[in-house]
Amino acid sequence: MKKIIRLILLVLTLGTLAVGCGSKNQNEEIQSENRQQTETKEASSEGGLKIYATMYPVYDFTQKIAGDKADVKLLIPVGQSSHHWEPGQKEMKELQEADMLVYNGAGLEGWVDKVLSSIDTDIISVDSSKDVNLIPSTHTHENEEVHDHEETAEDHNHEEEHEHGAYDPHIWLDPKNAVIQIENIANALIIADPENADFYRANLDKYREEFMKIDTMYQEQLSSPAKDTIVVSHEAYGYICHEYGLNQVGIEGIFAEGEPDAKTMAQIIDYVKNQNITTIFTEELIDTKTADAISAETGAKTVYLNPLEGLSQEEINSGEDYISVMKSNLEKLVEALS
Repeated sequence: MKKIIRLILLVLTLGTLAVGCGSKNQNEEIQSENRQQTETKEASSEGGLKIYATMYPVYDFTQKIAGDKADVKLLIPVGQSSHHWEPGQKEMKELQEADMLVYNGAGLEGWVDKVLSSIDTDIISVDSSKDVNLIPSTHTHENEEVHDHEETAEDHNHEEEHEHGAYDPHIWLDPKNAVIQIENIANALIIADPENADFYRANLDKYREEFMKIDTMYQEQLSSPAKDTIVVSHEAYGYICHEYGLNQVGIEGIFAEGEPDAKTMAQIIDYVKNQNITTIFTEELIDTKTADAISAETGAKTVYLNPLEGLSQEEINSGEDYISVMKSNLEKLVEALS
């Protein structure tokens, strides 16, 4: 399969293929399809594409588009944060045998360029953030109580090398960005495996429609909340806030750099009290000690909000995915802002 791909790459380049839209999706089929995808990936056809996806959102997106036409594997282990992980010798060996690497981009995987340059193979690399308008990560806690950094980089050039920390990488949390990501993934699959182009296009149509339904839900249910600010474990929700008119106050920064200092803690506690914030959003992959301390000091409850950087194995096995988690997150946001 890799020899075929090498020949194709001599003729075709990514980003030139238009992908059509079409078929409808049935909501009730999603959960069962997710279970089948995660339980039977080894059943993909012999000689099919071998694909690694760096972290959960692009892994889920790639599975949705590739279906049973490829063997899609998650590179960053379940339960580990994508912000601080780098591949070791085991992963480098696996990538050496892969046909395609799909990554989030936007500076999240700062190691990608170095790894790709060191691999002695014609692996196809897919930057799923291509054509997404990125939000600069210019925020600092000092001298601010409410953190507002929802300025977009309209003229962002994806050809330039992203310096880690230059942009907010949590692009998938805006469903419209997720649509761009699955389009980039579908284009790459169609180029690499043109015999199954119609299959990939059909899956793209299906999930494009499903993701846009999620966007509509967020637009409708967050159109006029009683409050407009969320307090979160780390500033992962900039794209949600930018798109739906909210603000976020992060206990940790965009890249989950570590616990805040005493001054910042005092500012957050004062803000929660003064603004009558009733919910502190925590997440599974970050220590909740600081959030618990703020909760104890202010009386606000802690609630798990999933930034989708990674799901637990239990969540994956039960059929949870991008769609179900985004819907669950919306319910929690609506309650916290009411």
